[in-house]
Amino acid sequence: MTVTITGRFLDWEGCFNVREPGGPGATGTGAVVRADALDRLTANGWTSLTAHGVRTVVDLRNEDEWELDHCPRPAGVTTVRIPLDGIGHRDFWDVWWGSPGFGTPASFRPFLERFPDRVASVARATADAPPGGIVFHCGLGRDRTGLIALVLLRLAGASPEEVADDYALSEPRVRAMYAARGRPYDPAEIDAYVAGLGTTVHALAREAAAGLDAAAYLRAAGLGAGGVERLRERLRGRSRER
Repeated sequence: MTVTITGRFLDWEGCFNVREPGGPGATGTGAVVRADALDRLTANGWTSLTAHGVRTVVDLRNEDEWELDHCPRPAGVTTVRIPLDGIGHRDFWDVWWGSPGFGTPASFRPFLERFPDRVASVARATADAPPGGIVFHCGLGRDRTGLIALVLLRLAGASPEEVADDYALSEPRVRAMYAARGRPYDPAEIDAYVAGLGTTVHALAREAAAGLDAAAYLRAAGLGAGGVERLRERLRGRSRER
């Protein structure tokens, strides 16, 4: 089967926001993929996923977001569910829940500071996954997925500008997703929030990336030096198996 790639975007039928993250050479081709909710994939979509070499899915969503797969998940694909939000921790969520800021990278640095253990769990699952490619996803493939992409890309050597550029690619895809599902999409509240900060979404993503030493952060979060190196190797495309 031919794998369809448009730029870094992948055509997996049923999804809208699937791509290989980062700037040129930031990660090994096919090593990691970021995506929106995979339970909407068609049979052809799952075939495209496996043809791309993916063997592990890391689902970042909360349990109440899980849906039944529209088509059967291939037997050779392992799914690991790691709810990233830690929604029960009210000290954080009473500030951010329902805030338009949580739909922007303004929340990334506070989240990274509050939940290093959860980020490290995703990093560990990625580093220690069986041979093959890995896809990590949330609902839209923008915010939780964007935060994990930021950490992985910085570890892989992507610049803050490349991380911000990667984050920006999601917005038109999210708009297309809403339109295709007949749902209204109004970014006015987010736009007003960002304007009130006197900045832009792109600048927020760039600043969050610039302030992160990913290796030091993950070591301190419990991944350890060996785990960080295994993750680097994974991002370089090692441990791949077609």
